[in-house]
Amino acid sequence: MKTTFAYFVALFMTCLSLGVSAQQINMPQASPSATISQKIGLTDVTIEYARPSMKGRKIFGELVPFGDVWRTGANAATLLTFSTEVKIEGQLVPAGTYALYSIPGREDWTIILSSNTSLWGAVGYNADEDVLRATVKSGKTGQRYETMEFNFVDMTDNAASVAIKWENTRVAFRIETEVDDIVMAQIKELVIDQEVTNPGLFYQAANYYFTNKKDMRVAHDWISKSVADDPKFWTMHLKAKIEAELGMKQEAIQSATRSIEMAREAKNADYVGLNERLIRSLR
Repeated sequence: MKTTFAYFVALFMTCLSLGVSAQQINMPQASPSATISQKIGLTDVTIEYARPSMKGRKIFGELVPFGDVWRTGANAATLLTFSTEVKIEGQLVPAGTYALYSIPGREDWTIILSSNTSLWGAVGYNADEDVLRATVKSGKTGQRYETMEFNFVDMTDNAASVAIKWENTRVAFRIETEVDDIVMAQIKELVIDQEVTNPGLFYQAANYYFTNKKDMRVAHDWISKSVADDPKFWTMHLKAKIEAELGMKQEAIQSATRSIEMAREAKNADYVGLNERLIRSLR
């Protein structure tokens, strides 16, 4: 009996000690984790990283030595994910998730994408697992960045730059995505190769052709079909812009005037102004 009692006491004390040791104080991370995402064209791009701070330290050239592979953040390796194939600094990269490393330099940085996403920082980094290396310029910022950050900047319809900023240093690399081939394939499938009765599809196709300076006569044919079936103030405005591009001034003024009437009925002052400016430019 005493042996059994002693056993249960020992078991209880062991469980108690394990429970105490499992307890911990919840405190802010020294380098808090962050995730930023951006749609570039038709591609989803996500960066997952930890954000170190200066805390009175000299960063580049000391804490982060020049010429050494760096995790481009803190803690685990920074991860960069693309939902489709992209180009980084002109080099093709398949869709997927990659570890983002870099080699900082005084004037140039090497940007590295690695297929190994499981490392803690750069410990165990192997250049044989590189998917991409690109050299980009390093520049100085007009302000000090206490905490490291990533940003998407210089956006276009199919591209953006990823900027890395920390201390007084800024580095950026360009991401380009495929848009035109994908959109044109959809237009061919949904508009060109079949009988279309949806005025919205005609409007979308015409708007893409107009925005991207493609065949304006085809765009005019599509927008004319759209407004004939379901005229809206925004579709009439697009028709006016396409007609202006084709040199059809009187037709453009008529379409813009009709768009103004419809926009006023809808109490949309923005489109009233857009059409009025278009008409003034044609007179």
